[in-house]
Amino acid sequence: MTGADIPQPSGALLDTRNRPLHDLRISVTDRCNFRCVYCMPKEVFGKDYAFMERDELLSFEEMTRLARVSVAHGVEKIRLTGGEPLLRKGLEELVGMLAALRTPDGREIDIALTTNGSALAHKAQALKDAGLKRVTVSLDSLDDATFQAMNDVRFPVAKVLKGIDIAHEVGLGPIKINMVMKRGQNDQDIVAMARHFKGTPYILRFIEFMDVGSSNGWEMSGVVPSAEVISRIHAELPVEEIAPNYSGETSSRWRYVDGGGEIGVISSVTQSFCHSCSRARVSTDGKLFTCLFATEGHDLRALMRGGCSDDELSGAMAAIWRQRTDNYSERRGSATGGLRASGKKRIEMSYIGG
Repeated sequence: MTGADIPQPSGALLDTRNRPLHDLRISVTDRCNFRCVYCMPKEVFGKDYAFMERDELLSFEEMTRLARVSVAHGVEKIRLTGGEPLLRKGLEELVGMLAALRTPDGREIDIALTTNGSALAHKAQALKDAGLKRVTVSLDSLDDATFQAMNDVRFPVAKVLKGIDIAHEVGLGPIKINMVMKRGQNDQDIVAMARHFKGTPYILRFIEFMDVGSSNGWEMSGVVPSAEVISRIHAELPVEEIAPNYSGETSSRWRYVDGGGEIGVISSVTQSFCHSCSRARVSTDGKLFTCLFATEGHDLRALMRGGCSDDELSGAMAAIWRQRTDNYSERRGSATGGLRASGKKRIEMSYIGG
């Protein structure tokens, strides 16, 4: 299916490939208490790394203003990311402000959060009470030694598992578990992860190691293709593919043949889904990015702090989206070569969120 084939609601804001603006991801902090090898490797993001000053960050009011304008343009899902979003003080206040937004026809916005789970046990109830709907938790292994090697700060896996269970108990769900696979580091745990979460309320998703940013040492040899993941799991726990929940869903869905739930695979390297991508991202300092693999964004913070009206902000965001041509994953080989030749660096995942 191409972008032109995707049915769009009347009045939808469309880019040059007929892709609507449907999802907004807001990075609330550039800081994280983990140093995951595929995102914030310690050798780059060490103790002397210069994170943003507080006045550089968008305020909750500024984030809500951008969200309100985005909702008027068709956004129905807002996801809070980081860094690690639970490090942002008072995050439940922002959740409450976003939860009060409504679509033009009066429907609630789907407010979700991606977290490493380290503080989830303490924060889950307050976030639920504020209006958070769902959480996605990054969990790269159940083996404690492997998990600690991946997060590189000796954080134990048991605390993340406790946070997941508490989030479920307070009603945040369905909870998704994201495992980023890096060959030679944690891919030996793929089947063990599937077996552990089979038959639980949680949806496990396997994500191919991506070439986001310039600091994670990405090489194709580190990628475990989704097809291989499904093959490994199917050999022990038979699965069958099922239809996506909605157009533009990034994860391909598979269910256990015996009825033990479902898993997902996100094939952002081996099977591009650029054609249906409906996501915009706002960085911690207020830059709008229309692709996870972008090299530069559009400064909306400067517009807001310069005194622009909501109409002017709306017009600027609409113009950016209508001009959008992004399809990096469809042309990954040539795009990577072009970036190297130009000297431009892609933005880091810790800055823009996943």
